[in-house]
Amino acid sequence: MIRVLLVHDACLLRSALAERLAREPDLEVHHSAWRGAPALARLLSPDVCAADLDCSESYGIAPLGELTGCRPGTGKCRLLVLADAHRPGPLKRAADANARGYVDKGGTPEQLIFAIRQVAEGKRFVDDSLGFSFLRASEMPLTRRELSVLSLAAEGASVSDIALRLHLSNGTVRNYMAAITRKTGARNRVDAIRISQGEGWV
Repeated sequence: MIRVLLVHDACLLRSALAERLAREPDLEVHHSAWRGAPALARLLSPDVCAADLDCSESYGIAPLGELTGCRPGTGKCRLLVLADAHRPGPLKRAADANARGYVDKGGTPEQLIFAIRQVAEGKRFVDDSLGFSFLRASEMPLTRRELSVLSLAAEGASVSDIALRLHLSNGTVRNYMAAITRKTGARNRVDAIRISQGEGWV
């Protein structure tokens, strides 16, 4: 039996998808919004965490690292992400978090089920439709930390809000924003956000 934790902030969609997955005789399915997911993962010790990369709770930044460590020392908790083919930024963050599976959110439940089984067996799975997004992700000029800062800024967070959320000083956040502006060729913070959103980085 494969124990699965499905993480998604849209309750109706999450419930419907969990119900579909639970019909499979080899899947034991639990589900949660992002806010409660890390604690539930530690409690359940799932074999696979299937998580949507969009997270409404923390200004859109999914705490993927808190899921990958849900079974410390066992190596059995594997991360599978539901990704948008037009947003290489979150895909890069998932790769940095050592996700084992990548499923296109535009795909079918059957594709997700197949991916869960593959990842549970220790294999990697990447939807063919995400190949170009991975290529775009590899060409992004921004670091993981810069992407985190920019994602928060794009949601309207102030410098002090970003500093608090990422455990940084205000000056460090300003330095990151200056680097982001330079690397994107933007005129200012607002322009950097516009360019990055257009490229699907945030």
